[in-house]
Amino acid sequence: MRPVEEPKVGLVIVSHSEMLASGIAELATQMAPQVDVEAVGGTPDGGLGTDYDSVCAALVSADSGAGVVVLYDLGSAKMTAEMAVESADDPARFALVDAPVVEGAVAAAVASQGGAHLRDVAAAAVGASGEAPVQAAPARPALHLVTDPLSVEIELTNDVGLHARPAALLARTVAELDADVLVRYRDSEANAASVLALMGLGAPGGESVEVIATGKDAREAVRRIEELAERGFDD
Repeated sequence: MRPVEEPKVGLVIVSHSEMLASGIAELATQMAPQVDVEAVGGTPDGGLGTDYDSVCAALVSADSGAGVVVLYDLGSAKMTAEMAVESADDPARFALVDAPVVEGAVAAAVASQGGAHLRDVAAAAVGASGEAPVQAAPARPALHLVTDPLSVEIELTNDVGLHARPAALLARTVAELDADVLVRYRDSEANAASVLALMGLGAPGGESVEVIATGKDAREAVRRIEELAERGFDD
């Protein structure tokens, strides 16, 4: 018998533009194909604006049992989303977050794909604007001086390196493990659980990155990343 998968946190993207909402939803779905991402944009007659009834319907559609994170673009989109959440049977099932809508949607979708709960998916969206790689100090920071870290060099065997989908695949791979994983490229490093930070490294195909893992599943994390590289990150 196949194990029953736990429901994942859904996403609703509220925008003044149908094309913008759909584009963001498409991007997030590419990063996290098992997450329900609903796009709500424009008015019923095709104009710019937001529609309360459409947002209410999207909230219901996106909720598979784990709750829904709601992102929006401009001020009135926030007001419409707030009214829709407040009118829901159980408003606690919905998290309306103030986050950069594109980056937040990507970060939230990847967190949800990895099995994160509603609060953590919302936190991933809110923190998206700060998910940039940090410059490594000449002497490695004390933060990373942990007992017996596992470090390997891995060649990026796909043509374009850690661009969007490979970065998302890598982040999803380590998210479900009990391990802290850093990816270092030249003078920058990124938390491997953050797709945006991995993309920010700018590591191209053909180059090598250093993967540093600690924790109970460190060896398994490295093995999985090596396996991803061997098959070209499915590009």
